[in-house]
Amino acid sequence: MDNALRLLELVGERHALRVSDAATLLGVAPSTAHRLLNSLRKRGFVLQDKPNGAYRPGPVLNEIGLAAIGRIDIRRAARPVLEELREQTQETVSLSLLEGRNVRFVDCVESPRSVRVGDRTGVVLPAHCTAAGKAILAALPGPELARRFADRELTARTNASLSTWEELEAELGDIRRAGYAFNIEEGEIGISAVSTALRDLTEAPLASVAVVVPASRMPTRNAGEAFIPAVLHARDAIQEVLRAQLAPR
Repeated sequence: MDNALRLLELVGERHALRVSDAATLLGVAPSTAHRLLNSLRKRGFVLQDKPNGAYRPGPVLNEIGLAAIGRIDIRRAARPVLEELREQTQETVSLSLLEGRNVRFVDCVESPRSVRVGDRTGVVLPAHCTAAGKAILAALPGPELARRFADRELTARTNASLSTWEELEAELGDIRRAGYAFNIEEGEIGISAVSTALRDLTEAPLASVAVVVPASRMPTRNAGEAFIPAVLHARDAIQEVLRAQLAPR
């Protein structure tokens, strides 16, 4: 156990650790270092971008880090930007975190319009059915995405939901290239959204920010393109605050 904990410290310090270096630093055989790192990889504490590649911090470490600083810090950092984004778009704005295969809405600022999407705080939906969730999934390293969806089974919530692994992979590729995700009534009938992921100092996804709109005002992706500049600007503003909080002191 002590060696496994030391490995986690080394991965956190170096951001990349090869088996040979781990073995030398721990004073153990390469086979022992490989076995320990592989066990940590299976649990999501570390990950590899390719077979035989270096090990890097995994999403579980990020989740533990977020728990350590407290979700309230993320909400506090993001809240002024969410309010500004709401004023710019006149639509409901949300902040979300990934939990396994689901996405949880952890904060929300409602649109001032009479016809609007209500407060989403506390709502949990399958990540692949929401713009917020897809934005984070697209930012995950391939091995971690595969780990979370090892059975490659998706549950559709509406007729518009992605229902196959192949569809999800294709869309996540598009999201990586574009930098933002859409949802047109995929999670709930009558609700559409556009979202982008927030990243930490190592470029790992932390959360996502989204503009959530009644489908009557955003019936297609083309109709949602007008929100993209404001959403991306909000992402950059929140990341600047979050990265300052997470930077080593």
